[in-house]
Amino acid sequence: MGIIQVDNLTKKFGKVTALNQISLQVNEGEVFGFIGPNGAGKTTTIRSILGILKPNEGKINVFGKDAWKEAVAIHKQIAFVPGEVSLWSNLTGGEVIDLFAKLRGSQNKNRRDEMIERFDLDPSKKCRSYSKGNRQKVALVSALSVDADLYLLDEPTSGLDPLMERVFQAYIKELKAAGKTVFLSSHILSEVEQLCDRVSIIREGHLIETGSLKELRHLMRNQVVIETLSPVSNVEGFEGVYDLTVKDNLYKFQTEARHIASIMNQFNEYGILNFESMPPTLEDLFIHHYSNGGKKKHE
Repeated sequence: MGIIQVDNLTKKFGKVTALNQISLQVNEGEVFGFIGPNGAGKTTTIRSILGILKPNEGKINVFGKDAWKEAVAIHKQIAFVPGEVSLWSNLTGGEVIDLFAKLRGSQNKNRRDEMIERFDLDPSKKCRSYSKGNRQKVALVSALSVDADLYLLDEPTSGLDPLMERVFQAYIKELKAAGKTVFLSSHILSEVEQLCDRVSIIREGHLIETGSLKELRHLMRNQVVIETLSPVSNVEGFEGVYDLTVKDNLYKFQTEARHIASIMNQFNEYGILNFESMPPTLEDLFIHHYSNGGKKKHE
């Protein structure tokens, strides 16, 4: 059983089914990505894992404990960054960070100060004067100052500039190296691609794929570009060649990874001047699933 175990989770709000039979497992020490657009069910899933929302059906265990019945015990082992950060306007950022630490019952002051420095936050300013990015920094410093076993992060870099995004990514890599478990919900696909060991894609309350990026890439075709010395005949007849375009002796097409070796053998006799094969990015996978109704195009 994983650190997080979700089995057949269904959550309804009135007649609206926000989550439909969601099942996933997050293993100890991995960074797990959870992607989908607004309204797909990401935040509802996280709130259910936190024990804030009670499932209509299914079961959620965190550290082997029931997420709804044993939420208090579970929360002692986790740190959380919400998707929407609201702070007390009359408190300073530092006061908010210290308040959350007191509510938890412990504080690592050295780590707190380190996080404040890393994220370039002025903790002496009132929260009402903070931009969205600085409010997000308060939430991040509060969560990342904690020595937790599990970090639940819901759109954690929302509002941050690119420099601070890199600071965040570097620290998540440090947490992973330390054996911590991270559940990262994000719409920034490049961020997920860099950080996550495995990814789940959620669409309209349904999980449509889960796996490592390598595993998910096998569900789509590579983009291949080959330039030859002499013209190649009947390329459209080669097994595994799709969406072919030809300009002079430049051939662009899509193919599954398993066909590349045999296609290369057929091109070799014409003299290959240049060859490029580009696996699909996480963004390609994401668009593929959302433009195709969540169904696989290529078998």
